[in-house]
Parts: sequence; C-alpha cells; structure tokens
Amino acid sequence: MRSSRTALAVALLGVALGGCGGTTTAPGGDQEPGPAEIVDEWTSCAKAAPQAGEVITVPNTATPAPAVPEPKIGRIDPSFTPVAVVLCGREIRPGANGGQEQTATERRAEETTALLAALRLPDQQADGENACTLDLVIPPWLALVDGQGRWLRPYLPTDSCRKPRTEVTAALAGLQWKTVATRTVGQIESPAAEAAGCAQRWSDMVWVETRSGGPKPPASAVSPAAGPLRLCVYEVPASEQGGDKPAGDFVYGGPLPAERQAGVLRGLSNRRAVADCATPATRFAVLRPLDGTTAGPDRYVELDGCRRFLVALPTGGAQLGQGDDALAKLLGPV
Repeated sequence: MRSSRTALAVALLGVALGGCGGTTTAPGGDQEPGPAEIVDEWTSCAKAAPQAGEVITVPNTATPAPAVPEPKIGRIDPSFTPVAVVLCGREIRPGANGGQEQTATERRAEETTALLAALRLPDQQADGENACTLDLVIPPWLALVDGQGRWLRPYLPTDSCRKPRTEVTAALAGLQWKTVATRTVGQIESPAAEAAGCAQRWSDMVWVETRSGGPKPPASAVSPAAGPLRLCVYEVPASEQGGDKPAGDFVYGGPLPAERQAGVLRGLSNRRAVADCATPATRFAVLRPLDGTTAGPDRYVELDGCRRFLVALPTGGAQLGQGDDALAKLLGPV
C-alpha cells in the first residue's frame, strides 16, 4: 500500500520550526562518525523504535511508548550488504469515527542502490560564512537490513548547514515505499471536538495573564456587541492546575445560541470588582467568532474557581473582569 505524497514527505523529513534566518556561520566540521553498530535481528518499528517520529505528544495516553536503547548510529561497514531499508515514523490521520489520530507507521523499500550511494557521501563543510535557514529539520528514523536479517542505523551525511544532504533526501523520496505495519498511538482530536469546531486542547489564558501580574480591570465596560460566537469548554487535569500555562482537554462546545449569547455578553460587560482569588479553575470556556475568520476578541471565562473572565482584544492587550454563577450557567452544554 502506497502512502500519500504529503504524509510520506512528513515521515521522511520532519520540520518542527519554520522560518528563514539570516547569514550565519555554519558549525565547524565534526569528527567523522565511526561504523554503525550491527544488531542481530530486525523485529519491527514497534519494538525497535516505539517513539520514532514523535513530534506531537499525545495527551492522556494510557500507556506511553517505552524508551528502548538504540544501537549506535554510524557509517555502513563495507562487510554489511543492505537489501532493504526500513522507515519508522508517525502520521496524523482521520479517525474511523471522525477526529484525528496519531498513527505509527513502518515502511519498507528494497531498491537501495541510490540511497546507499548517498549515505556514503562525506559531510559538506562550510567555507566561511554560510547562509542557513532556521528551520529545525528532524532526520527520519532509518534502519538498513541485510540478507541475514541483521540491521543498523546509518549516519545521514549533512550539508554545510548540518542538515541531511539533498542527495539523501532525494534518494529517500525516490524509493518505492510499502507500508507493512501501522498502529494507532493515540487521539489528537476527538470526533466531538471536530464536530463542535473546537481545538482538542487549549490553555487557560485567564490564569496565565493573572499569574503574570496582568491585565488590569477595564476602566470602562467592554461593548456587548459581537457577531455569532462559538463556545468551547475545556477541563484542566489536576496535574496541570496551578501551572504556568495550564492546558485543558475539550469537554463540549458548538455555536452559542443567540438567546444565550446576549446574556453572556451582558455578563462580560459588567464592571464588578475582580475578586482577590488564587484558586485554579478546573473548567474554563473559550468564546471566539463562529466563522473563524472575523476579527474579534477572544473571551475566556473560568467556570469555577475564581470565576474571572478575560477579553483578549485583537488589537493587543486584554481586559480582566469578574464573572458569577449566572454567567457560568449560560456557558453550559449547547
């Protein structure tokens, strides 16, 4: 089974941080790596590399993948004759019932001539100043397997910016990969969150802003006018409560009914004094424009604890206010 071009590109070479940098001096040449450690028998990605490709940590995973010792990465010994290459990685895929899941994959290719030639190239050295981008490239998890079933982790030659040489990435992209195994690692987005139009996780910005010493209550009430809003409610695990940036997991949400929205906006426009309180909320609500494109303030409401609210203005800055039980009830399930 062939994978999609997009998913395979992500598996081959991950990019964790985008952006272009200015002219920098490339690191000095490192010592030539020694030979790779040869392991007796290849089993599977699930056993040899259970965490390969883990860029996004799956929250609330019942049994996280255990770390296993990996063989030393190095150059290919001349006595080792590979007959196949194995690629271990992860992808984000649609769930069977909606939402998104993180899936661990094992792919295999057997025409390795071009790849082996690329892997035997030397590292490129920088000649003085070198223009390098600031994107953080995550090398793929590769294993070469010989006819006896033995395997090793090959060293990937780098360019002058200490990223895999283009010959290596081109050779990997040109292989005829076959997916031989998949396993679901965990849920990234639940079907309920997808249906509600909400993110699976969100941070409690009321706590973040007040913990950092701001913002101050508004001098005047916030205008109650707003277009249709989407309600997303999150529950903060006990392990996150009171932290620097507590993140909550989606509980419920959807378009906020118009009759409730009017009451919510009135509650958010009050000028009540903000309580002197330091009790972390276990649940909080996020209100954003329904269409996802209209510029408008993001509104955060603590549904318990101190019951404060925060209006983050699109022009910058934020305004803090004091909610109550009535406001929290208006933000119940929709």
